[in-house]
Order: sequence, then C-alpha cells, then structure tokens
Amino acid sequence: MQDKGLITGEDNKIRCFWCGNDPLYINYHDKEWGKPVYDDVRLFEKICLEGFQSGLSWITILRKRENFREAFDGFDFTKVANYNNVDIDKLLKNEGIIRHRGKIEATINNAQRAIELIEEKGSLSDYFWSFKPENTAQPSSAAQMQSKTEESIALSKDLKKRGWKFVGPTTAYAFMQAMGMINDHIEGCLVQYGETE
Repeated sequence: MQDKGLITGEDNKIRCFWCGNDPLYINYHDKEWGKPVYDDVRLFEKICLEGFQSGLSWITILRKRENFREAFDGFDFTKVANYNNVDIDKLLKNEGIIRHRGKIEATINNAQRAIELIEEKGSLSDYFWSFKPENTAQPSSAAQMQSKTEESIALSKDLKKRGWKFVGPTTAYAFMQAMGMINDHIEGCLVQYGETE
C-alpha cells in the first residue's frame, strides 16, 4: 500500500501518505484538504497561506495557522488591504508567523487585488472556481499526483496579470488541491471527495 502512496494510521484507517501520524496533519487531511470551499475569506486565507508555504513544509504553516489568522485579522481582505508600514513592521516582529517581508507585503497587495477582483467578477469564489478542470478523477497512486497542471498555470498567469504575488503555478495548484477544486486524495483513502467544508 505504501508504494501506492497510502498509509495505515495508528487508528487503522487508510490515508494519503503525506499526513503521516501527526494529529494536526491527520485532522487537516481528514476534515479540510480537498473539500470544496466557496467562502471568499477562507479562499483568500488558503491562497495566502499557500504563498507563505513556498519553500517550506505545509506542516510548518499549519502549526502557525492560528497565529496567522490572529495577525492578519482572520484574513478579512477588506481589513488587510488597508495595512500600512506600521502594520508591516509589527508583522515582521511577530514570532508566531513566517516573518518574510516579501510574503507579508504580497498578502497586503493580494488583499487589494482581491477587492478589485470581486468588483469585476462578483466573488473570489466565482473567479477561482471558473478554473476548475473538466477531469477531476482521483489519482490511483502517488505517482499520478502532479505539482502543476494546465489549469494551475492558467490561474497563476491570470492572477499575475492582475497584480497578485507569490502565486506561481505550483502554489496555484496546491491552492486548487486545498480548496477542493481538484480531488487529489489517492484512491483507497478514507476521505471521500465532494463534501463541503
């Protein structure tokens, strides 16, 4: 089963390999990852955290997520869009988050771009979900999982054209997986696709 990309946990349940036995990671895998999300604030949070994750492991972000939520006003982009240099300095001193100036500034920039996008498209949800691929079949093994797709390349390109930052094709694909647009739970995993958050 491990060669397929599945593991049997200490609770005897079969899951995708990447969550291991960390309780926080297992909870994220079982209850959140890959489940469709339509709420604009949650979508904004997800794409920002995927940007912060760039170059790091996801468990690092997951362990700091509550700190991120507190630091960025729950990822309410209407508030984050108004952050100034004083807020940036405060965030750079916050040991509970990833203190990367470029990523912090990108989050503020992206909040401003999110407001523009909603004015044009009606909601972040409508915009992001318009990139859903036609084929969302589960991979039958870990070897079939990808790091980017035509759709994630298209989403990344369009976001960058609109001025978004830290939204490369791999980050865009990780976001599409996390928000449930793509079903990347390996066949045989206990999690069923299509349940909403």
